[in-house]
Amino acid sequence: MLLLLLGIIFLHVAALVLLFVSTIVSVWVSGDAGSSDLWRNCTTDSLGPDCNPASTGEWIQAVQAVMILSIIFSCLSLVLFFCQLFTLQKGGRFFLTGTFQILASLFVMSGTIIYTVMSPEWVNGNYSFGYSYILAWVAFPLALVSGLIYVILRKRE
Repeated sequence: MLLLLLGIIFLHVAALVLLFVSTIVSVWVSGDAGSSDLWRNCTTDSLGPDCNPASTGEWIQAVQAVMILSIIFSCLSLVLFFCQLFTLQKGGRFFLTGTFQILASLFVMSGTIIYTVMSPEWVNGNYSFGYSYILAWVAFPLALVSGLIYVILRKRE
């Protein structure tokens, strides 16, 4: 049982780390001329890197919001898991923890879908999706699976 709990905690922390990295790091879109993320657009030229704040479009603000919400819900889910681990009665399920983690996965999925649909409008053909974007897509199934495991998991003595 201890190994199962450690595995679930490791899965949750891995998803949380991927969410943090994908939201903070500046490589959602990258190319020869620079990179872009949720917060700023950087271009490189002969004078060096030049970084400007991200566009003020509603869609990028929506992506920023749902990515931050996914981090918040995943952190709350981890805290709730430890609280429920010590307070939940024998045989009880971790419904609240699982619900928060599933919501976190749905938020990250929503953010990456919005970014996928809207980015061709402002990114030219020389750019491709960067590793932060890919990490966000990898965080989605990890968070979803850990949320489903929490819902199925029963507390035992």
